[in-house]
Formats: sequence, structure tokens, C-alpha cells
Amino acid sequence: MNSPAASGPRTARRPVRRPAWAGRNYTLLTAAAVVTNLGSQGALVAAAFAVLESGGDAGDVGLVAAARTVPLVLFLLIGGALADRLPRHRVMVAANALNCVSQASFAALVLAGEPRLWQMMVLAGLGGTGHAFFGPASEGMLMSSVGGEHAGRAFALYRMAMHGAGIGGAALGGALIAAFGPGWALAVDAAAFLVAGSLRAFLDVSHVPAREPGGGMIADLREGWREFAGRPWLWSIVLQFAVVNAVVSAAEAVYGPLVARDELGGPGPWGLALAAFGAGTVGGALLMMRWRPRRLLLAGTLCVFPLALPSAGLAVPLSAGGLAAVMFLTGVCVEVFGVSWMTALHQEIPEEKLSRVSAYDWLGSIGMIPLATALAGPAESAFGRGPALWGCSALIVLLTAAVLTVPDVRRLTRRTEKAAEAPAPAPPAGETPAGARVRPAERSPDGRELSPSGD
Repeated sequence: MNSPAASGPRTARRPVRRPAWAGRNYTLLTAAAVVTNLGSQGALVAAAFAVLESGGDAGDVGLVAAARTVPLVLFLLIGGALADRLPRHRVMVAANALNCVSQASFAALVLAGEPRLWQMMVLAGLGGTGHAFFGPASEGMLMSSVGGEHAGRAFALYRMAMHGAGIGGAALGGALIAAFGPGWALAVDAAAFLVAGSLRAFLDVSHVPAREPGGGMIADLREGWREFAGRPWLWSIVLQFAVVNAVVSAAEAVYGPLVARDELGGPGPWGLALAAFGAGTVGGALLMMRWRPRRLLLAGTLCVFPLALPSAGLAVPLSAGGLAAVMFLTGVCVEVFGVSWMTALHQEIPEEKLSRVSAYDWLGSIGMIPLATALAGPAESAFGRGPALWGCSALIVLLTAAVLTVPDVRRLTRRTEKAAEAPAPAPPAGETPAGARVRPAERSPDGRELSPSGD
């Protein structure tokens, strides 16, 4: 028999609802990014083990990695121009389809036994080509999916979801490789691309204004270059990160494992440091969901200085615990910069040029990484490991200080939607207009913002 309390009226629970700013497109993009990162992080490790298990050496692993990077660099600008010319979601779906096919073929070769080096290089090159077209289209699509007032919070949540999925994906990939071999980890990545591409096929671009016919691909690239080169805050920070990303990659990909082997007792401490960095990025994203710095680029650029600490910590070297603490702090700071940069680009770049500008940003961010990693060994031989690491730290500090001399970087301020928004026709029900991004008609040189160069 029920008690009166049990049989009395109950308060109905309200269904959990997503925030008003997290519209359909944003939700689909975030879900697809989580699925992709769950597969791709393990696949990067699986590709290296596939090369080694087929009889290759470290040089062969480098060749496969280079085969992926070269087409990524070569096709980025074309991918950006194409994404501003065609519906971006179609470019993204086509790129995901190419990645799905290339990874499925890679997996089939590995599972069949003894894949050849040239085959793995060709398939890695196809994967890099797909990413070159996907990246600019994805960034442009994400930025057009949220309104200006909530952009920072939306980008922080998106990046937190991506980083969290990347951490989980690396653990999942390692477990799959250990239990079943690299072929199955590659197969999971192919399936992840299939699922993510299917989600992105449902993106709605009806609110995006039709692109006006242009003068061709070259004219589009020139227009994107003018947009990029005409903003001192934009090209100065991209130049900064061309070097910063390069030396950070050299320190982490080459010197970090060597220091762990020679000074810290093996790969375990370096793995702990990398895990701490991943945790820091999640913490930084959580911070940026609440903190909205008024001077976006100033706050973001000040947070680049700590990126010099891991190289310095390896040069000392710090203990495993000290190195993990430094990497955690670095992860937090990377996210403060990343969200501030994305918010600035979202605010300042016209929607129809976002993908082209993002392509120049990407090109600057990754273009020097292969050269830096290739020169890391000769630099160690010529100067010693410690001086080479201190040199990495010094370059980061000097370049970041130089960027702070750019007035636009110091003065660019976040604008509220009320202050910047002009009256506009009401959008169709349930849609977020692309123009909801804060985009003033005219602006002084210090009135701009950026998008994340690191990822």
C-alpha cells in the first residue's frame, strides 16, 4: 500500500535541454569531432606500429609521416578557397569519405600482412589530402554555427570535447594495438570517419548567404591573401606560431623521448607528462567557458609565454612530477590562447572568407614543423641537447614579446553583441543567421580577433 507521500502528485522533471546557443549545426559538428578524434588519435600510433611490424625502421616511420604532411601543406590553400566557394558541409563530407576509404584500405593491407612502404605512403598521402580540404571547411562551418555573444563559450566546449575524445582515443588505440594489432585500430578510424561524415551530411546551410560568383580559384586565393595580409594582428601571430609550433614539435617529438630515456628512467615519465598536458587542455577549456577576457589577443598572447617552459624543463631536466606540472600548466595556457584566437577570427573575419583565412592560418601553423623536426637531430649534434632546448625556449619568449609590440594585438577588444549588432531581418524559425557573428562594418586597425593556431 502506497503512503500518501508516495501516491501524491509529483513534480515533473524537466527534460535536459542544450543551451540556446548550441544549435543543431553546432551539436552535429561537436558530436562528429568527438567521433573523429576517438578514432584518429589511436590511428596515428597504429600507422607507426604498422610500419615497424612490416620490417621498417624509424626512417620509414618518418617517410610515412612526411607523406601525410606534404599534401596537407600543398593543398591547404586550395581547400580553403574551395570551402568558401562550395557549401562547406559537402567539402567536409567528401573529405571524410576520402579519409574513410584511405584508412580502410590501410587497415586491409595491414590485416592481410606485410604491406609495402610505398603503399602505406600513398595511403597516408591520401589521408593528408583529405585533411587539407577538411580543416578550413570545418573551421569556417564551426564559426558560422554560433552567435557572437556566446562564441567563446561554444569554442571552449568544442575544444574540450575534442581534447577529451583525443585522450580517450589514444588510450583506446593503444589498447586495440596491444590486443589485436595496428590493423584493427586503423579499421576503427575508418569507421569513425564514416560515422562522422554521416553526421556532417545533416548540417543545415540554408541560413548561409549564397556565394557570389568569383573570378576563379586564383582570384579567390588573392582575395583571401588580402584579407589575411591586411590585418597586422593576424599575420604577426601566424608568423609567431610558425616558429613556436615548429620548435615545440621538435622538443616534444624528438628531445622529449630522448630526455626520458637518458635522464628520467624510460618512456613512462614522458607519457605521464603528455597525459598531464592533455588534462591541462581540458582544464583550460573549462576555464574559458567562464572567463571572457576583454582584450582577447592580449590575454591569449600572454599565455604563449608558458609554452617555453616544457623545453626549459627538459633542458634542466626536471623530475617526472615537475615536468608533468609544467605540461599541465602549458595545456591550460594553450587553451586560453586557442579559444581567444578562435573568438577573434569569428568576430573579425567576414563569414564568406573564413575558410580561406583559416587556410593561411593552418599553412603558417604547420609549414615549418617538418623542417624543425628534421633539424632537431643535427642541432643536438652541433650544439648539444641542453643548448638546443634552451634555444627553443628562447625563440618562444622572444617571438611572443615581439608580437606584443603590435598595437592591434594589445588593443583588440571583445565586442558585445548589443554594441556591434546592426538591425537585421529576422531569420527563419530555428535558424541562427550567419550574420549573428559580431562583424562591424568599419573598424580601426586594433579592432580584430583571431582563431586557434595550434591544434
